[in-house]
Amino acid sequence: MPKFVIEREIPGAGKLTPAELHGISQKSCGVLKGMGPQIQWVQSYVTDDKIYCVYIAPDEAAVREHARQGGFPANSVAQVRTMIDPTTAD
Repeated sequence: MPKFVIEREIPGAGKLTPAELHGISQKSCGVLKGMGPQIQWVQSYVTDDKIYCVYIAPDEAAVREHARQGGFPANSVAQVRTMIDPTTAD
């Protein structure tokens, strides 16, 4: 199943409180549950003004539908083609 990186522009994201992040996470999980097991949230990285999310999904359309249903921005959706890490240099 393809993996996607989603860039969500959310001004002030880095200043969201734990309670706010909890609420966002609950909303996301609720939408995912309704969409079925074919789309999964792996993890997210919160920066000052953006949240970068990693999802496993059948296609970009499913990722964008999750964003639409959840009311989340999906400013950029890119399919991961391969992964590298420091061991790639060995």
